[in-house]
Amino acid sequence: MTSARPTPSPTANPRRTLDKRARIALPLCGVLLLGLAVHRLIIADPSPRPYFEFTGMTMGTTYSVKVATEDLSESGKAALARTIDTQLQQVDALMSTYREDSELSRFNRHTSRDPFEFSKETMEVFRVALEVSEMTDGAFDITVGPLVAAWGFGATDRPTRPPSEKTLRELKQRVGFALLVYDPARATVAKVDPRIECDLSAIAKGYGVDQVARAIADLGHSNYLVEIGGELRAQGQKLDGLPWRVGIEKPDSAARESHEIVLLRNVSLATSGDYRDYYEASGQRISHTIDPRVGRPIAHRLASVSVLHPEAIWADALATALNVMGPVDGPAWAEAHGIPALFIVRDDPASHQDAGGFHSLASSAFEALRASE
Repeated sequence: MTSARPTPSPTANPRRTLDKRARIALPLCGVLLLGLAVHRLIIADPSPRPYFEFTGMTMGTTYSVKVATEDLSESGKAALARTIDTQLQQVDALMSTYREDSELSRFNRHTSRDPFEFSKETMEVFRVALEVSEMTDGAFDITVGPLVAAWGFGATDRPTRPPSEKTLRELKQRVGFALLVYDPARATVAKVDPRIECDLSAIAKGYGVDQVARAIADLGHSNYLVEIGGELRAQGQKLDGLPWRVGIEKPDSAARESHEIVLLRNVSLATSGDYRDYYEASGQRISHTIDPRVGRPIAHRLASVSVLHPEAIWADALATALNVMGPVDGPAWAEAHGIPALFIVRDDPASHQDAGGFHSLASSAFEALRASE
């Protein structure tokens, strides 16, 4: 980032853990992994399905919740449906950039340095977001909102042309996670620059997955699969004793097909990829993933990256950060921090490899899970 980072007060710093690797690395126990691809969830279970499924739309995408149980009364179904709907509506009401009445939209319109009071739910998302931002030196940054909009991926209409260099320089002056003053004691966030606007789209779906999962567990269910827009959390197992069997789509914009199969229990999976949400301008591919450090869409050969973590909120944010880092720095960072991650990289057309193909790079933590099949 080009702007200097002010030194926040002790209460303003994002809370740091004593051991960040221990916080974000996935415990190896309780996880069964048989192959992994990316980005979008595809059901890949041909066997009988003794579960009840709830589907719908939320946060501009689809959701699917499967609860494995022998039987469920009509009142039980209604309770699950209400619970799922309540959790999803709450996240959307708090964190949507498309709803003018959302808590986040009101914060973005708050052009003042005075602290803005948030709900405990949004404060939790800010906390994780700021921790990941700090850990990744800004590869993940929720203040990227103005750049997202400028490149045509915000709540407003897509511009007719990419932003000028002058516009990018001006926007980058108000992008940077250190320009947020996070105060957990008062449940407030303040802006060092009143023009800051935040975008939680790279973390809110993961948070929503976690919230729905906890609510389902509170109703007494221990075997379920929650998915929102491709981010998921698998808990327990199916009634046949096997883990949840899921196909993840191949990172290919021309087709929707399962690339590999993953069997999971008691773990969250999130994927960040550039092959679905993009447009072309002057022959250039414009990805929806913006690198906040340079103010531009990513343009490397990393097609997607998948991260495993006990919590979907962390998997979601880390997958985005690693995707921004690219096919060299991303794997190196995941390796250094003990993150189970799989990177799917486009082959170099100039090499001897077939153009349009892919190859995989897996972290040691991910390889360890493979070896434990």
